[in-house]
Amino acid sequence: MHDRLANLLGAASLAVTDLALAGATRAAGVSASGAGALVVLAHAPGLGVTELGRRVGLTQSAAARMLDGLEASGLARRDRGTGRGVQVRLTPAGEKAVGAMLTARGAPLAAALAGLDADERDLLAGLLAKLLTRLYAEIGDADVMCRLCDRGCCTDGAVCPVGQAERDALGGGEPAPAAP
Repeated sequence: MHDRLANLLGAASLAVTDLALAGATRAAGVSASGAGALVVLAHAPGLGVTELGRRVGLTQSAAARMLDGLEASGLARRDRGTGRGVQVRLTPAGEKAVGAMLTARGAPLAAALAGLDADERDLLAGLLAKLLTRLYAEIGDADVMCRLCDRGCCTDGAVCPVGQAERDALGGGEPAPAAP
């Protein structure tokens, strides 16, 4: 028999994911992995295709095909790196698409939270931070967990719980300064 709370969490997680992904993918006209790749590149320009694929959950060959589509849409480009390496960067259109995607992703999330009062929102924020810290222990990769995050809003005046969990796991422990 499954726990009711776990079932409720599963249903809420799936609904929130569906709403957030629908907004993000529709805003840029890309797949879920394409949306993740664009947001990842906004925070880590110059990644190689293999690393980009790892962060969005794709094999190197699948990442290369996804990148072909992003290039064809004018959202990303491959640049020569050192040796045989290739660096992936957003185009100006890709940078604009990331802004539109994060706005479109955030709107249904804000709407979902609109029914909560300030105390409930604070309580939920604390519980989600604790849950994300625990999930980091399972997943072990902040880049993967935060591939569609609006990192600015998560660290504005606060410490990202996923980033902190990763620093703790790597032995750094000290929180990064909050963004100004």
